[in-house]
Amino acid sequence: MKVCVIGTGYVGLVVGTCLAEMGNDVICVDNNEDKLKQLKQGIIPIYEPGLEELIKANVSENRLTFTSDIKNAVAKSLVCFIAVGTPQGEDGSADLQYVKAVAKSIGQSIKQYTVIVDKSTVPVGTADEVTEIIKQNTIYPFDVVSNPEFLKQGAAVDDFLKPDRVVIGSNSQRASEIMQELYAPFLRTGNPVIMMDVKSAEMTKYAANSFLAVKISYANEIANICEKVGANAEMVRIGMCADKRIGSQFLFPGLGYGGSCFPKDVKALTKTAIDNDCDYSLLKATDEINKRQRRFFVDKILNVLGNDLSGKTIAVWGLAFKPKTNDMREAPAITIINALLEKGAKIQAYDPKAFDQAEFYFGDKIIYSRSAYDALTDADCMLLLTEWNEFRRPDFERIKSLLKTPIIFDGRNQYNGDRLTEAGFRYICIGKTF
Repeated sequence: MKVCVIGTGYVGLVVGTCLAEMGNDVICVDNNEDKLKQLKQGIIPIYEPGLEELIKANVSENRLTFTSDIKNAVAKSLVCFIAVGTPQGEDGSADLQYVKAVAKSIGQSIKQYTVIVDKSTVPVGTADEVTEIIKQNTIYPFDVVSNPEFLKQGAAVDDFLKPDRVVIGSNSQRASEIMQELYAPFLRTGNPVIMMDVKSAEMTKYAANSFLAVKISYANEIANICEKVGANAEMVRIGMCADKRIGSQFLFPGLGYGGSCFPKDVKALTKTAIDNDCDYSLLKATDEINKRQRRFFVDKILNVLGNDLSGKTIAVWGLAFKPKTNDMREAPAITIINALLEKGAKIQAYDPKAFDQAEFYFGDKIIYSRSAYDALTDADCMLLLTEWNEFRRPDFERIKSLLKTPIIFDGRNQYNGDRLTEAGFRYICIGKTF
C-alpha cells in the first residue's frame, strides 16, 4: 500500500518505519531539512530500541524514504497519516496549529481518493475540523479517520509490530476496509481491530492515558499514607495487585509520571471537561498529586542534608523520564534538579542516553559525568531518578567508597533497604521508612 506519514517525530518515525517493515511503500515527510538529511544518512534523532536497525533496513530496500515535498508524497499515497506535534497550550488544551496546517497542505495535494489518518493525539472533534479544512482545499473525495497511538516509549517498535489492539474511528465503510487491510499483518495472532465512530476513538486515547495516570497518582497517594502510618507500600502494592480486578501495572509508587503523553493528555482532557461543563475533580487531583510527589522527594533530601545545600554535591543517576528513552519531557529529574540547584547544590549526573536532551534543560548548570560511578565521586549522597537496567544491581561497596557520606535517595524503590541499612547506608525511598 502507498502510505505517507507527515511528521518524523517520535510517533511518525515509528509508525512510518513499522509500516514499511510490513512491505508498504512509505514516504515520511518533514519540513526540517537538517533532520531529513540525518535520517537519509542513517542518523536517528531519537533513541528507541530496535528502531535504528529497522530504518536502515527499510531505507536500503527502498520501502522507506524521507522528503520535504509534501505535495508529491500526498499525491502518491492512498493513506496519509498526520503525526505532527500537538503541544500543550497555555490553557492546557492541545495546540492544533500544526495539524491544521498539514490538513490544508493535504487538501491542496491529493489527486485521488485518500484516507487521512489523525495519528497525533488530538481532542474530540478534531477530525471534523480536519475534514472541513480539507474540503475547502480539494475537489477530490476523501475520508478522515482517527487511529490513536498507544506506543510506550522504550517499547514502541514492539508495541506497533505486535499491538494488543488497534483502535480505528471511522464513519466510512470504504475507509474502514482500507485501514483494516493496512493493519491486518500486525494482528495475525488474533488481537482485535476495534472499530468505532471517530469521536469515540479520539476520546479513547485521552481516557486510556488519563486512567493510567490516575493509577500512578493513586499509588503515590497510598505510598505517602503508608509512610505516615508505618506500613510498607511495597507490601500493600503486592496485596492489591493480587486482585485480578486491579492488576499489577502502573501501581508502582515513585516520582510520578512524565513524558510527552500523560501530563499533556490529563490536562487536555481536563480542558475538554471544562469546556463542556463537566466535573473534572479526579483529573485535577491526579495532576496535583503528580506535581506534589516531586516536591515530597525534594523535601526528603532537604530533611537529611539541610535547607541550605551550598557546598553539597549530589550525584544523580538517571535523567530521562523513564528507561530506554532519551526523552526528558516532563521528567521528574527536571523539577528535582532545578529545586536542588536553587538551594545551592552542585549536581553530578549520569544517564545512558539523555545527555543531549539534558543539555537543553540544564545547559552548563550541572556536571555531565562519564559513567554512573564517576558521578558519585566525592558526592554527599546519590539520587536514583530513572530505573535504567544498569542501575538495578550496582556495586554497593564501590558506591560507598566513592560517596563522602553513604546516603541513597531511591525515587524508584529499586533497592533492598534492609540490606543497604545493614551495609551502613542511610536509605530513603518512597512509601517506607528505614
